[in-house]
Amino acid sequence: MLSRILSDTVVPVLFKIGPLKVYSYGLTVGIAFLVANYALVKEFKRKGLGGDFANQVTIFSVIFGLAGARLLSIVENWGDFLRSPLTMIISAGGLTWYGGFILAGVVILIAIRRKHFKFLRVADATAPALILGYGVGRLACHFSGDGDYGIPTNLPWGVNYSHGVDPPSEAFRYMPKIEAQYGGIVPNNVLCNPTPIYEFFACLVIFYLLWRYRKTLMPDGRLFMLYLVLEGIERFTVEFIRLNPRLLFGLSEAQLWSIPLVTIGVIGFFYLGSKVQQTEPGFAAAEVPK
Repeated sequence: MLSRILSDTVVPVLFKIGPLKVYSYGLTVGIAFLVANYALVKEFKRKGLGGDFANQVTIFSVIFGLAGARLLSIVENWGDFLRSPLTMIISAGGLTWYGGFILAGVVILIAIRRKHFKFLRVADATAPALILGYGVGRLACHFSGDGDYGIPTNLPWGVNYSHGVDPPSEAFRYMPKIEAQYGGIVPNNVLCNPTPIYEFFACLVIFYLLWRYRKTLMPDGRLFMLYLVLEGIERFTVEFIRLNPRLLFGLSEAQLWSIPLVTIGVIGFFYLGSKVQQTEPGFAAAEVPK
């Protein structure tokens, strides 16, 4: 029953208005940016960074985040791009999150420098919004069935992605070991782990933790470092059951990206924590904005 309910939510095109199609992917990504912007504005105002700058950061994230995610996806699937460049450019799915994270991050860093704000202070303010927007955005991958789901499963909540934009017969072509289990072609109606839904709930938990400790975790930068650790662990873990080719040591590209981010986060978290211990008593209390 649960499997059927979840399978029915895989609807790439929600409805049509004449020749215009409204895609579930685009609509959900839009909602993701809206909820992330709401959290971002609240934090920027609390930290004295200004709501207008928060909106500017959101706009940069939309433009350069999507552009970076698309560019890295094209690089990763260069052969497919050469065969059908226009299809990949306008596809309703197929974005690589780390590409968007890096390109948008560089552009936002330039904007921060021009505003003469402290980078770590701004980074802390963006952390809860980042994980919230990412979690909601993952649902876009589920609704569109863009090949971002997991490996086949017998669990009662396994999802049939046969109506997605990238059904199993196409999505698993980069995973020959799984194809071999089905005689060379994975049936479209095979039930798969709904990893986007797993990530959505994991991100809600991480958002709760970041939001709860955003006023007390000092000094600036420690909250962002915690975000890097938790998000990296979440992504590294889910990749073991997610549909992605293995590149090195049996790890996917996302897992290889996660390792340095978690490392930076752990080192930064404890380094910044040691700076608190070296300051005079009362430092943390004095730094918490009212």
